[in-house]
Amino acid sequence: MLQKVDFEDDFQALQEDRSHLLRPAFYWELIKRRWAYFVIPFVVIASAGVGAALLWPATYLSEGIILVQSQQIPTELVRPTVTSAAQERLQVIEQRTMSRDNLVAIIDKFQLFPDKRTLMSITELVALMKQQTKIAPVDLQLDFKQRSRLENPTIVFSVGFEYSDPATAARVANELVTRILSEDLRDRRSRATDTTKFLAREVQRLEADNAALDTRIAQLRLSQNKPASAGTDQPATVLGQLKSELVQKSALYSDRHPFIQSLKRQIEAMEKAVTAPVNAESGTSSGASASLDALVAQQEALQTNLDAASTKLAAAQLGENLEKDQQSEKLEIIEQPTVPQEPIKPNRPKVAALAVLLAFMAGAGLAFVVEISDKGIRRSSDIFSIVDSQLIVPIPYIVTAAEVRRRKRRIIVFILGSVLLLIGVLTGAYLFLPPLDLMIAKARVGLFR
Repeated sequence: MLQKVDFEDDFQALQEDRSHLLRPAFYWELIKRRWAYFVIPFVVIASAGVGAALLWPATYLSEGIILVQSQQIPTELVRPTVTSAAQERLQVIEQRTMSRDNLVAIIDKFQLFPDKRTLMSITELVALMKQQTKIAPVDLQLDFKQRSRLENPTIVFSVGFEYSDPATAARVANELVTRILSEDLRDRRSRATDTTKFLAREVQRLEADNAALDTRIAQLRLSQNKPASAGTDQPATVLGQLKSELVQKSALYSDRHPFIQSLKRQIEAMEKAVTAPVNAESGTSSGASASLDALVAQQEALQTNLDAASTKLAAAQLGENLEKDQQSEKLEIIEQPTVPQEPIKPNRPKVAALAVLLAFMAGAGLAFVVEISDKGIRRSSDIFSIVDSQLIVPIPYIVTAAEVRRRKRRIIVFILGSVLLLIGVLTGAYLFLPPLDLMIAKARVGLFR
């Protein structure tokens, strides 16, 4: 029998019914009504995402680590010829190693990108090679407080290559490391050799100028010590004085001393003047206007420059030997590139989890949108929005006999299914698992760890 309910008495219930979005029962009913709108996009998107995660080609990274080793011999004893900063040299070496010609040679040597050679130009292949080559510094995070830490910091950098084949990635990474080491060694030796050659040419030029000055000084001394009525005995006398002075100085200085070398050159010039008096006369007449003191001062300045250049040449030759023996600052491999065992990308579990999350959001969003757009009446608040409140009366739900039978059948099926599942689990445990006492013994001794 229908019964009329006063609206004011039921108004609070209607207001509470409007907050159905906060009740879990609303979402349970939503799932039961809109499960198809949730399941279909969820299955499609999740399957596509998990399939993409499984089929995504793996990329392997093989890399080696190189250390910039400082000079083994103390710099106070032997100074290196190459004094440029290690960071600057590494940047130059990186640019040379990553040049177009080197990368094309590596691509051809290892037959990289076989499936893309017909589709991409050489420039695009070189760009792809650069993209997959990784040269980056390694942050050591050292806590040691060294006095020379800021002046000569420890430099470590990694050289790696990404590729779909792990063995090929390792071979290319080793090739890059080898080229970097060879380029650094060639660059240092080339700089040291060029420095030595330059200083050797400078020393030869100064020696030639010094020899020319010695000849002019000897000729001027000969002309000043030779009277107009004198014979040819005067040059011999001057030559004898120079030889006597050479014998006296040789007792004090070695044969390589600059003063001894200068005396020898003057003696040679005087001997030429004695054997060729005509040439001596002409040389004396042409240089008579020059001042002997000015020439001696010029020779002293030239000798000073020659001594400095000779000292620098000796240091450069020592530095060149240091580079040839590989005792100076050099690059050392502290970790050789090896064949990687695990890919660096893609992260398959992460991709699959993101796909499942996206599928869940898409399914839930579609079901919620369909529910919101549905104009059906399922709550008292929906009736209140379209019907006058005076016409609203509650009608109790009438449970039919068929619904009671269906409910009982569900309970019986649930109980039977639970019993069968329990029997299956126990049977599988009995057939496939070891005895319980043995499992307890293994667990006690830690065999399951």
